[in-house]
Amino acid sequence: MINWFKKIRNWTNPATTILIYIIFLLVVWFSQVILPGIFICLFLTGRWRYRKRPRLPPHVDANLSHANTTNEDELDEEFDPLPSRKTGEVLKWRFDRLRIIAVRMQTVLGDLATQGQRLQSLLSWRDPRATTIFVCFSLIVCRVTYMTPFHYMIVLTGTRAMHTRLHVNFPSVPQLLEEDVKNW
Repeated sequence: MINWFKKIRNWTNPATTILIYIIFLLVVWFSQVILPGIFICLFLTGRWRYRKRPRLPPHVDANLSHANTTNEDELDEEFDPLPSRKTGEVLKWRFDRLRIIAVRMQTVLGDLATQGQRLQSLLSWRDPRATTIFVCFSLIVCRVTYMTPFHYMIVLTGTRAMHTRLHVNFPSVPQLLEEDVKNW
């Protein structure tokens, strides 16, 4: 999907880019047809690929399902009844694997909590300058989103995202200042 979107942004095939942009505008302006449009696209894609369907049933690809990478311990764990027949080292190994997964989940939840705390601290006035900037920004965005129809915002965002010709390739201000300092 990302490569396909990059081809559209870079106008690799102008006819496709224009068609996708027209479809994008239709979806934005007639949002009530999004769900029927998705289903008609699925139907048309299935119909289009009907001619190229495989005539014989497909084989099972062990590489695709990673069935060949499982070891005996994982299969034994999968088919072990609930109170386990295993004791000692095997249960310790299973518990360690479960603990590793739980640590990863806890790390992700900790990152989410950190972001929530940052948002809360933006509104708690611990740093008055940052809170003032954030509150003013929120007011401006509120006013802009209230006064501008939602369709226009989506069209502008989508137009900018889809068309690289609208992008300006100037470096950012900090990069310019850094280059000036280096050259000076």
